[in-house]
Amino acid sequence: MLDTISRGYDAFTSILFQNGVQPLLYAFGMMEWEEDAFAWMDFIVFGVLQVLVVYAICRPLEAWRPVERWDDRRVVWTDVTYTLLARLGVLPLIAFVLLAGVQAQFDGWLTDMGWVPPTLETLIPGLDARPLLAFALYILIIDFGEYWRHRLQHTLPWWWALHSIHHAQEKMTFWTDDRNHIIDDMIAALWVGGLALLIGVPPGQFPLIVLIMRVAESLSHANVRLSFGAVGERLVVSPRFHRFHHGILSAGEEGRNFAVLFPVWDMIFRTGDFRRDVFPRTGDPEAPASLVHGGWWRQQLDGTRRLVAAIRGARAG
Repeated sequence: MLDTISRGYDAFTSILFQNGVQPLLYAFGMMEWEEDAFAWMDFIVFGVLQVLVVYAICRPLEAWRPVERWDDRRVVWTDVTYTLLARLGVLPLIAFVLLAGVQAQFDGWLTDMGWVPPTLETLIPGLDARPLLAFALYILIIDFGEYWRHRLQHTLPWWWALHSIHHAQEKMTFWTDDRNHIIDDMIAALWVGGLALLIGVPPGQFPLIVLIMRVAESLSHANVRLSFGAVGERLVVSPRFHRFHHGILSAGEEGRNFAVLFPVWDMIFRTGDFRRDVFPRTGDPEAPASLVHGGWWRQQLDGTRRLVAAIRGARAG
């Protein structure tokens, strides 16, 4: 099934390139850019696919049973800008491709030294014959890494200076998932892409893993009064579960509910709150007005200033 999905996507991008992009390159005498153009077209197509899938799932839910209603949605449109810039760039895929080249050279050097780096399939005998199980384990391991990346965003002062942009939103919607400082996005892309390469995720499966996690994260940020129940909320992160994380009493180091996809990590490390009747107001009371109401560029500048201040403060201390 996974191979069928991958082949179908590859066939679609090939047809699009051959019938749309390639003729334009030829007409403008830019065929030397053919290989690079195909790679970037693939990134953009995948980003558009992410946005369409997320919108089709999350927008009807927000219209059906919103937690809050607002007349002024200007700050929500700022989050839309974040989403389009982030997903049409598809940073995790770019990081995966760039790191793959580095890893190939590194693996070659290790092989010359007489050592072959292990992958998940080599560590678990028979896993290569069970692709769906391997795929599920890839997601589980990457989600574990995402849990700890998220906790570090809240505990390291310099990282919180960046991540606080995400938590400053008082009108949270499914668009808020991508409300991040660009440096924070770059770190996340390298983190996820590097971990995926480390455990041997096949290149054809990585985009599908990214899509699944993106949809789950967008849904968890949705402005919808939705809980998965006492059992379900311990299996998969719900909008209620993650909204508590964005609540005004859960910002900074006192954060709860860090899990991205599977709440089991919050259960194991005792950072979960499973009160299903709690839908708190979102935002960070300590965030400056620019991070709450400012546009994309203003928030990026102020986030950078806060990062520099946090680093200087750490050195002075």
